[in-house]
Amino acid sequence: MRCPQGGGVTAERQIFRERVRMEAVAMFAAGRGSTEVAEELRISVRSVQRWRQAWRAAGQDGVRSRGPASRPKLSETLFAVLEEELARGPVAHGWPDQRWTLARIKTLIGRRFHKPMTLSGISQMLRRHGWSHQVPVRRAADRDEAAVAGWVKDVWPHMEPPRRRSGPGPSSGTRPASR
Repeated sequence: MRCPQGGGVTAERQIFRERVRMEAVAMFAAGRGSTEVAEELRISVRSVQRWRQAWRAAGQDGVRSRGPASRPKLSETLFAVLEEELARGPVAHGWPDQRWTLARIKTLIGRRFHKPMTLSGISQMLRRHGWSHQVPVRRAADRDEAAVAGWVKDVWPHMEPPRRRSGPGPSSGTRPASR
């Protein structure tokens, strides 16, 4: 299976996939049919057929994974530089606030490394390197929890619109018609 830019596949998952390929090779040698191999290994018949063809042409080595179809856009060295740039923050790169978005990271990569990348490619690359979507965990230093709790208790209920009743309303046709 080919995954663009590595596809975020972990080393354990790569080992598992390679083991499935080698199990298929053993089944080919035992003379089992493609449909039977696909059902047992829970993979597509087309993959089994491709692997069988490669096995017949080059033996067990022909079935081995050749890794991702393409090399990552940013090498490990360049990604380390990108991490340093991200640590400097968006304001240091000209944005008005401290939020990194995929679009901003894409712009930064274009400016800094002159490499085009898609937003999904950037997302996959960041996930592969242990980055995840973040929610700010810091609170304002002068935050008064008691005042916030009081506001939620006293002010917020008056700001919500009235809720609908669970029973039938006047438009439900339950009132007798007046003449």
